[in-house]
Amino acid sequence: MPAEILVLYYSRGGHTAQLARLIARGVEEIAGARARLRQVPPVAPVTQTAQAPVPEEGPPYAELRDLAECAGLILGSPTRYGNMAAPLKHFIDSTIAEWASGALVGKPCAVFTSTATMHGGQETTLISMLLPLLHHGMIAVGIPYTEPALNHTLTGGTPYGLSHVAGLNGENAVSEHERELARVLGRRVADLVRRLAASP
Repeated sequence: MPAEILVLYYSRGGHTAQLARLIARGVEEIAGARARLRQVPPVAPVTQTAQAPVPEEGPPYAELRDLAECAGLILGSPTRYGNMAAPLKHFIDSTIAEWASGALVGKPCAVFTSTATMHGGQETTLISMLLPLLHHGMIAVGIPYTEPALNHTLTGGTPYGLSHVAGLNGENAVSEHERELARVLGRRVADLVRRLAASP
């Protein structure tokens, strides 16, 4: 059976979803790895409002069992004031049972984000997503500067994880460097999962 890497994200304008698909492509470039794409639903300020159980488009909504079943996790969110978006935080806050049971301990993880501007809080958003994953005992995977695209990019990309600069109105397409770094991040997590599975 292939090792499944959960690529879990929240997206509003579509840029974070596009990054998720590129990362999934990178995951599947590693033999024996398969990406499981999932999203989280939006949250409403009126708590009685419920989302339909199936999204209108894109992959299914994540369930907590996706975390237990995955061999690795790659988490993505647009930036909200230098932090992850509330829907993703809401989902993570619901993982107390998984934390208590150690369901994610020792599994590789990585993070990605999309921002409107170059200095819109990319790195703090990535770190805000890494913190709960470290509390879960996961192994954080970044992007090293041995990757040429990280040294040459004039758009997104950080050593903490993948990033993309979408523009104030979402006008910026994902750049070639961002595309390459997305696939790199997927490959790195999948490769570490493979190495851990092969170790005695």
